[in-house]
Amino acid sequence: MLKTLSVLLAIVALAAPLAALAAPGPVVRAPAGAVEGEAQGGIEVFKGIPYAQAPVGPLRWAPPKPTQPWSGVRQATQFGAACWQPLSPPGSIYADNPPRMSEDCLSLNIWTPKGARHAPVLVWIHGGALTTGFSSEPTYDGTAMAKRGVIVVSINYRLGVLGWLASPELSAEQGGVSGNYGLLDQIEALRWVKANIAAFGGDPANVTIAGESAGGLSVMYLLTAPPARGLFAKAIAESAYMVSTPDLKAARYGAPSAEESGAKFAARLGAKSLAALRAMDPAKLTNTPGFAPFGAIDGKLLPSQLVDAFDRGEQAHVPILAGFNSGEIRSLRALAPRPPASAQAYESAIRASYGDLAQPFLKLYPPTNLEESIIAATRDALYGWTAERLAIKQTAVGRSAYLYRFDHGYPAADDKGLHAFHASELPFVFGSIARLPPAWPKPPSTPGEAALSDAMVGYWTSFAATGKPVATGQPAWRAYDGTRAYMAFRAAPEPAVHPEPGMYELNEAVMCRRRAAGTQPWNWNVGLWAPPLPPKAGGCG
Repeated sequence: MLKTLSVLLAIVALAAPLAALAAPGPVVRAPAGAVEGEAQGGIEVFKGIPYAQAPVGPLRWAPPKPTQPWSGVRQATQFGAACWQPLSPPGSIYADNPPRMSEDCLSLNIWTPKGARHAPVLVWIHGGALTTGFSSEPTYDGTAMAKRGVIVVSINYRLGVLGWLASPELSAEQGGVSGNYGLLDQIEALRWVKANIAAFGGDPANVTIAGESAGGLSVMYLLTAPPARGLFAKAIAESAYMVSTPDLKAARYGAPSAEESGAKFAARLGAKSLAALRAMDPAKLTNTPGFAPFGAIDGKLLPSQLVDAFDRGEQAHVPILAGFNSGEIRSLRALAPRPPASAQAYESAIRASYGDLAQPFLKLYPPTNLEESIIAATRDALYGWTAERLAIKQTAVGRSAYLYRFDHGYPAADDKGLHAFHASELPFVFGSIARLPPAWPKPPSTPGEAALSDAMVGYWTSFAATGKPVATGQPAWRAYDGTRAYMAFRAAPEPAVHPEPGMYELNEAVMCRRRAAGTQPWNWNVGLWAPPLPPKAGGCG
């Protein structure tokens, strides 16, 4: 009898962990269909949920089609495949390559507080030059934000040539416009969120779009895209860049039309028809060089250049949080020219390119430290000017704008000359320092680093909730308004005013002249790369 009882107890002991392993996860029954996720403490996570049909076959280079509601309960415990992209080179600090890639990649992930009701929602759009990146990068883990009561949604969207190709044949097929498929994907994901997020405990009327780098560019595109209106209530743009975008059909601002670029790329591949392009292997398309995905001004989805739309107040009138990092270019040195041989050569080159604006340029970026001046000039022309311009233009239409400058350093980065490098704010914003990829210079595990991250998570999530960034026990973050207030993130948050004095005015004048001339791209070629500045035009500095 005792022996039988012992056997039974052993069977029960073995069965207990098996039962625990088999325990069902949380199930949400949304309009799109039922999904089963995972419970992680007080957070529920749902991964790899499709928001659109696979863009394959005739749907390659076509607007995304919504998914059809599925029957039964769909497992949502594995991240979806990343969209096709070239692999990052070995040694890159951004070399967190996706585990798998597919054209069937239009999926999203959700982190939601258990029992959430009418919670604010933050939709994250990853960066990567519209060429690389994926929603499941560990840096974008939404756990810390969800613990503050915000639902985090991270999305994939088509990249590179598969996401942004335009051509005459595609335009003829699609009512006169083509390209911008990655942006259309983002809009479709926002539509899915609006229709389904209430089932996960979210408030579809309180959605914040957020992104960094190309994700910040995407946020600006969404702010100006008429089909995106009503799909979000606030916006966060980290290290965004307001560059001139190719026109769909005309060569402008020193760049060929998007259709011309697409036709040349197809010819380079030897594709004589759209059908031939659609039949090509996605890896071949993705890994063939020579295509730059910057979208296209098509008059419909993107009605006009970003600078024009913001100048006319045609962007979505929503609160915004925007900023840049002091060391953006330290990890993107390919964007900056090599320093010339001497300070005299540098000064001569600037005077030749900038004419009557050379003196304010040299005051901001003096020849005393050539490398630092070139890094700073490139940073400001791309990122600093954009961030402050967003704050100015949203303030002008009567909406709150909050500006930041991330200037935090730590030994692992600073010792490699990467102080406050591009994207280095992300693990602090997401509270994901422990989840960084292997090549990333990791912040140390100290109370100070944890406190800075805690503050930034607090500011970002409170902005998503209320439109005002507030962090418990931290300084008040004043709106930009007429004082040009901003928050400096160094060892801790520090309120300040007027970032980089003179920077905005110089770059605005440069942009205005090149824009008026209509023959040069603005704020992409800067400093020593810049063609000679056109003469002063009416209304331009």
